[in-house]
Amino acid sequence: MTLLGFPVLVLAKILFAAFNGILFTQSGLDKVFHYQGNLDYFKDHFKKSPLASSVGALMPTITFLETSAGLVSLVGVVLLLIGSDLANVVAASGMCLGGVSLVCLFFGQRLAQDYAGAASLVPYFLMAAGGLVLYTL
Repeated sequence: MTLLGFPVLVLAKILFAAFNGILFTQSGLDKVFHYQGNLDYFKDHFKKSPLASSVGALMPTITFLETSAGLVSLVGVVLLLIGSDLANVVAASGMCLGGVSLVCLFFGQRLAQDYAGAASLVPYFLMAAGGLVLYTL
């Protein structure tokens, strides 16, 4: 079966990669363009956690992970659209980077005892894990 000119499985892969690309590119670039505001927020958020003294070092790491996840996913979308043999590997790499980003964020939220914030990450993580599995089909 095809929809919009693509086999349904390919269309699902495109949609997963596009969602991941939008999510992480926006989040990562927000941290780049509003770095100080995000840094101040995270310093305040983690001030009573074991990560308090590490926020300055962790901020560039999560910014890099998120931005990379988003941009790699968007490249995966393009490759899926043109039917490249590399499409699944690239898109899966974006999903993997997104999953790693989410695990890092989840860890931080749990240490900060922000259980609602940690819980809000679960649907995104399930999307990344599901997308990763999808690229193996």
